[in-house]
Amino acid sequence: MCIGIPGQICAIDGQLAKVDVNGIKRDVDLTLVGASDEHGQPRLGQWVLVHVGFAMSVINEEEARDTLEALQNMFEVEPDVGALLYGEEQ
Repeated sequence: MCIGIPGQICAIDGQLAKVDVNGIKRDVDLTLVGASDEHGQPRLGQWVLVHVGFAMSVINEEEARDTLEALQNMFEVEPDVGALLYGEEQ
C-alpha cells in the first residue's frame, strides 16, 4: 500500500517545489503533474498528493483537508503515521 500525503505548493523552481505538509516544508518533484496548470499558470498555492518526493496528482483543498484529517485520526491509533504527517523525526 502506498499513501499520498496532501501538501500545498509554496515555492516553485523549475520542476522542483517546496510543499508545506502540516508546517513541514518538503522538496517535491513536480514532473508528474507539471509546474504549471492547463492555463499555463504556476501551481503555486495548489494542493498535491505527495509520495516518495513526487507530486502524484493535483487535488482540491477540501480533499486535502479531509485526507489530512483522516491521517490525523490514523495517527491517534497508529503512531507510525506521524512520519508522514510531521517528518521523519517523529
